[in-house]
This record gives sequence, C-alpha cells and structure tokens, in this order.
Amino acid sequence: MRSTKPLGLAAMAAAAALTLTACGGGGDGGDAGGSGDGVRIGIKYDQPGLGYRDGSEYTGFDVDVAKYVAGELGYTEDQIEWVEAPSANRENMLANDQVDMVFATYSITDERKQTVDFAGPYFVAGQDLLVRVDETSIQGPEDLEGKNLCSVTGSTSAQKVKDDHPGVGLFEQPGYADCLTALESGQVDAVTTDDIILAGLASTDANQGKFKVVGNTFSEEQYGVGLPKGSDQCQAINDAITKMVEEGAWEEAVTANTEGADYRYNAELNPPEPAPCA
Repeated sequence: MRSTKPLGLAAMAAAAALTLTACGGGGDGGDAGGSGDGVRIGIKYDQPGLGYRDGSEYTGFDVDVAKYVAGELGYTEDQIEWVEAPSANRENMLANDQVDMVFATYSITDERKQTVDFAGPYFVAGQDLLVRVDETSIQGPEDLEGKNLCSVTGSTSAQKVKDDHPGVGLFEQPGYADCLTALESGQVDAVTTDDIILAGLASTDANQGKFKVVGNTFSEEQYGVGLPKGSDQCQAINDAITKMVEEGAWEEAVTANTEGADYRYNAELNPPEPAPCA
C-alpha cells in the first residue's frame, strides 16, 4: 500500500471516475445512516488539487476523501453541502455549528485538540517552498534569512515560520491565490505551505511554467478530519478512511489530483493509519 509506482490505464480511468463534482445543498438522499438533512462539510475553495471551487463544481483530494467518507456514513453526494472553511476560521466554524466536519488540509496539532476533535489522519504532508521558476538562491528554509515569504493567516505553516525563522519577512494573506499574485509580482520571494498544496498550485494551467516547488520539506503535517468537540463520529470516519486505502481509492485520488505536477508523496508516511479515537 506504500508503493508510489504510476497506476495503469485502468486505475487512471477509475481515478477519473472517482473525481466527480458535487453541488452544494442538502437534499433527501440515502437511507444507510446519514441524516435526511444532509451533512455540511468544510473545505478550501482556493487550493487546486486539494479543495477547489469552480462555479458549482468542487474538486480535489480533500473533496474526494470527504465524498468517500460521507458515503460510508450513509450520505449521498446530493446530501453534501460544501462550505468554505478558510484556515483562520476552521475551529470557530466547528464550535459554532456552521459545519459538521472539516476536510481542509487541517493539520492535527495539540493546540487545536483543545477546542476540536480529529479523525484520521488521512494524509501526511510536509511544509515546503514555492518560488519563481528562475529562482536559484532558495533551496530550503535555511536560505530564507532576509527574504520575504507569504503564507495564509491561521495556518500551521505561517506559525512555523514565526517560531523557527524570525529573520524572515512574513506576509500573511487570506488565501493562496493572494500569495501567488504577490510571488509573481515580486512582492515576495517564496510561498510556503504543505508540499501537496504547492504541487496543486503549480500544476494549474494558469501557473504551469511560472513556479516550482523547491522539494525540501521541513515538517510533518498530519491532515485530519476536524470534528466538533465531543463528536461520536471519529471511529466511523477512521473506518471509512481505512477502507478507502484498502480498496485502492485513496491511491487513485492522490494520483488523479496531482497529475502533471511531478509530485510523489512520502511513501514512508503515506498512506497513514488513522490514530485511535480519544
């Protein structure tokens, strides 16, 4: 299950079938265990390859995992209401009953566990750097001294820069699209977040040939499913993630959503085994 060999044509066809789009809104749906009122799932809207909204279409690895898990919980895709969950708002959205769960590159941390619960992880990423394609002076975090760096407000990537690299000029923006604009214009020298997010950003049609991922990760980020504190859904979600891996749907989703980015996940860490529920 830890192989990173390319999938065959049949598997790629299955991956394409897996990456379906879903419209927001709750309808009357399946009867296998989901509520007739549907399920509200928080995702990112601005992360190509992870969580991305294009009109009424929602795509990305987080979206695919969320749809699989929702299906195992008894919800049809028509019962899923997709809700934008910016990094800085995820804890409040769960605490204030704005969403039922969050699949939004949501790193599991001890601090966050004080206010929300987590299922998973379903992926382990690593913080990396995105630079302009002609940049040669930045090979890793040790080259950031005196440089200007962009990350997203409320993210663990931004906090790590503050903690470990105080000599870096950090610009925090609401979303990664804002960071890419700043990078392309020369306002900042690099963008930092998790490697799989950067790969998705660099692989879009609009960005191909402009940017490159440095490829020198300096953290481990365990992506979990955010849940309201005291939720009783952790074990059912963990079981769904395990089944997704065992059936090969997890591998298909990763492959489909990073195609063209020359990206290989860390096979020593992925696919991860969900942690025991508290």
